[in-house]
Amino acid sequence: VQLQASGGGLVQAGDSLRLSCAASGRNFNRDAMGWFRQASGKEREFVAGASWSGGTVFYADSVKGRFTISRDNGKSMVYLQMNNLKLEDTAVYYCAVKDNLGLYYEAFLNGMDYWGKGTQVTVSS
Repeated sequence: VQLQASGGGLVQAGDSLRLSCAASGRNFNRDAMGWFRQASGKEREFVAGASWSGGTVFYADSVKGRFTISRDNGKSMVYLQMNNLKLEDTAVYYCAVKDNLGLYYEAFLNGMDYWGKGTQVTVSS
């Protein structure tokens, strides 16, 4: 199983970025997929999660209204559209998969099964 995140970069506050995560190695169509982030010196935190179909989504309060998670099961991809980026969004972003339909928020907080390497997002003033 491999998860490859991409799309990070250096942007200014207020800008947008779209992260992508390509999943391979198995069929993820019945799995929850999510994005997490870890800022320097801080613990990794949940950012956004999508149920197996993408029909149910969850967001951390800090990104609600600014970030949008989506997935394309036909392409085994999950995306994170990040708008109106803030300095505090600076972190390494990770995509992750859980062997769970992801219909409940708790599914994303109780440990994910597969993790990808992160992609750095840096927001400057």
